[in-house]
Amino acid sequence: MEPTMKVISQGPSQLLQIVVLSWQYVLTASVYPREAEILKELRDAIANHPHSIALGTVPDGAQFIALLLKLLNTEKTIEVSVFTRYSLLLRALTIQAYEIGLPFIKKVDDEHKIDFVLSQALPVLDKLQENHLDFAFVDANRANLKNYEAAEAGEGQGCDHVQQHSQGGTIASSDQSSVDPARQFAWKDTIKFDEMIAGDPWVDISQVVLGDGMTICRRIY
Repeated sequence: MEPTMKVISQGPSQLLQIVVLSWQYVLTASVYPREAEILKELRDAIANHPHSIALGTVPDGAQFIALLLKLLNTEKTIEVSVFTRYSLLLRALTIQAYEIGLPFIKKVDDEHKIDFVLSQALPVLDKLQENHLDFAFVDANRANLKNYEAAEAGEGQGCDHVQQHSQGGTIASSDQSSVDPARQFAWKDTIKFDEMIAGDPWVDISQVVLGDGMTICRRIY
């Protein structure tokens, strides 16, 4: 006789409570105890920013990225659209070898690992195609996501990570009129990107619900 699975229906409020409690447990049990003190200091600095809710990388997501970097034996990475530097500092701490986050990067003497370029992303990516990159972290304008993915594909079998992919949960909305006008362009471009990579047999993908969502991509050759 085949085993049966009992499905228990949960209302939205119950599900939300379960998610929040689970997230709080994960943070307390394994994330905060392992978070580098310098990252905690930067996270506290980000919390004082007027747009802190939309900035930075959530600590559990950062822990996931750090483990991924170690599993990939990462040596060279690129971040497209740097703001608070939390994820940048995270990678500088993980890999052996500006504004809000720059003082913290200098504090741990990891500035030598970072080459900061203030520029449009695509020209820089084009120049880097001659050099192999192990990991790309993208938290930039969604209209260029397909171009970023294509440019980074030229690097070899590296891994791409797209941050804040759920756009505050609006990505699940099927009606554009219900989406905050400030997010509508990103909403449309993110959906187009999802459709593109879902239909590409030469890309491995995994979407993870951490923070505001993450999409991990790997080009297959």
